[in-house]
Amino acid sequence: MSMQKHTTVVIGVGNPDRGDDAVGPLVASSLKKHAGEKFTVIEQAGEGLALMEIWEGADAVIILDAALSGGPAGAIHRIDATTESVPKDCFRCSTHALGVAEAIELARALGQLPRRVIVYGIEGESFEAGAGLSAAVESAALELEALVLQEIETAEHAVALGD
Repeated sequence: MSMQKHTTVVIGVGNPDRGDDAVGPLVASSLKKHAGEKFTVIEQAGEGLALMEIWEGADAVIILDAALSGGPAGAIHRIDATTESVPKDCFRCSTHALGVAEAIELARALGQLPRRVIVYGIEGESFEAGAGLSAAVESAALELEALVLQEIETAEHAVALGD
């Protein structure tokens, strides 16, 4: 999996059957129509070691996940994990012992973190099994899609300039 054709990998993390936890994979799936040659899109359950495998060899990684930090539903958080730690309690909806925040910190400690790692979290409201997205998260998902496309343009520009 380490043979990346694209320098940017977008990873939608979450469980499609747990309410707002589905937002990561949903936005990722929606982004696939824009991917083409520009970036790779992968939907993943959020298992940390698998995440590290997916982003191996990538220059830039953008992770999309549901967040649960106590903010208003639909709020979008952007964390530049290249320079700052991802708050573990913000992405605690993961059912895995090694989730997104832990995978990033482990990769950092091992010197295996891609040059650019951005984590977007949409504040969730309901994480019940079998539930659909809440209205606030659904509208935030459209906004997140636009933000990610903008982020990719910025990343490509930075790579082109040799940043």
